[in-house]
Amino acid sequence: MRIARRTFLAGLVAAGVAPLVSRAAASKALEMPATPRKVEKLFMAPGNMPNGLQTAADGLWILDQEDPNKVFKVNYEDGSVLREIQTEGFHASGITLGNGALWIASTFGLTTLKVDIETGKTLKTFDTPGVGDPKWGAARGRQAGAHGLEWVDGKYWIAVPPAMALYQIEPETGKVLHQIPAPGERPHGIAWHEGYIWCVESNHRAIYKIDPKDGRLLEKLQLSADDPEPHGMSMRNGEFWYCDAVTRWVCRLV
Repeated sequence: MRIARRTFLAGLVAAGVAPLVSRAAASKALEMPATPRKVEKLFMAPGNMPNGLQTAADGLWILDQEDPNKVFKVNYEDGSVLREIQTEGFHASGITLGNGALWIASTFGLTTLKVDIETGKTLKTFDTPGVGDPKWGAARGRQAGAHGLEWVDGKYWIAVPPAMALYQIEPETGKVLHQIPAPGERPHGIAWHEGYIWCVESNHRAIYKIDPKDGRLLEKLQLSADDPEPHGMSMRNGEFWYCDAVTRWVCRLV
């Protein structure tokens, strides 16, 4: 009797096997041949901790992680602020746009927020899947939720470091539709391009191209130790944009 892949994965999660699958994926990611990429520093982000990024036709959305979390829309040319919105996120790390709303990963709130794009008020709140104790850094010992978000064809993808996984979510119910392993312990910003997911792994200082069907790693773009650390990430016209919550730089891969 054949078992559906999604059912099989759910069984692995229940049995505690999924983290082993994720660690195996992380090991492959580290060993994978990489293509070095040059980083262009563009401008300093507004706020003190830019941690989420989303490109749009009329400006670049930047999520600031400093509580209470604000969202800025800035000019691509010089980073000048076009709009500023106060949200109800708690130490949030990811942002995307879909169905006329902002979607924010409230990392320490352990929730995903659907946010009014004009007022910043929360329209809906969903529990984030895969929350738990991150396996790296100062966040260890504290329950944490999601980082990157990306809207794709009426659904959104979400990167959850404690689970070392990427989830596809039905936006009006918060139901998990699909799950694949992340490339490491600290998956952050994610983007979608020509049918594939690209995911930042901040500890690796790398961006991975991933098959959304099974999590297979297809390509690795490597930043140097001297570059700003990649956190939030998005794509514009086929180019990668990212932000560093520590140095506040907004950068582009060239």
